Amino acid sequence: MVRLTDRESGLSARTIARRLSSVSGLYAYLVARGDTPVLVNPVPRGLLTRRQGGKKTSRTAPLVRVPRILPPAEADRLVGALRTHRDRAMVLAMLLAGLRRCEVLGLRFCDIQVADRRLVVVEGKGGHHRVVPAANRFFDVLGAYLRDERPGAARTDRVFVVLKGPRRGLPLSAEGLDEILDGARAGLEHATCHELRHTCLTRLREAGMALEAVQAQAGHLSIESTRVYLHLTNDWLAGEYRRAAALIDADAAAVAEMLAVQEAVVR
Repeated sequence: MVRLTDRESGLSARTIARRLSSVSGLYAYLVARGDTPVLVNPVPRGLLTRRQGGKKTSRTAPLVRVPRILPPAEADRLVGALRTHRDRAMVLAMLLAGLRRCEVLGLRFCDIQVADRRLVVVEGKGGHHRVVPAANRFFDVLGAYLRDERPGAARTDRVFVVLKGPRRGLPLSAEGLDEILDGARAGLEHATCHELRHTCLTRLREAGMALEAVQAQAGHLSIESTRVYLHLTNDWLAGEYRRAAALIDADAAAVAEMLAVQEAVVR
């Protein structure tokens, strides 16, 4: 599913289901009135799944296109292709802190907690407020932007502003950020704002961050949104399995050794 306003994926399963239900209800009404040449409602209410025995049935299921993540080499190439500290700071806010595009552009000076290495997200999705940690690398680049690039005459408390042209010193727009990414992809097929955010959250989960912590970092109201949003790579799953299997094998070996000792004592 793609958001029509900014062409990015990322709608929650609940939002998609609600919108599908609304459109489906409209078509059902039009079909009943005979106001449309379509005789069958074309809007799906869910996905086809299989019950035991192979019989197909329809159930409500999220039609979510999970965005891809950027491998480390591609992420480094993207950051390296950016021309200014400002651009790198905005990308790192998404890539290292998991912020949405609107949250990056909405950052104000009062939202930057340098001492605690945290960002206050006031303009989050749905107007929800949260405080998230961010890596030192982001704050280093942010400091370079504020020191060397941000116009001193800018009269806005928004952190990220236009650096050149007639709009110099005014808050950067969503279209402006998209243009920056378009010009810096350096041959990459993808690398949207949402994919940068998704890369961050996936990497955090792969590194062992608890799902509830990832939920808080992402700003998801429901843990189910986090479950749908995060896909785990095969390598991460394989590594988790190997660690668990090693513990199981170690416990089995310890039990076997204990039984052998007991048997020897009995003899």
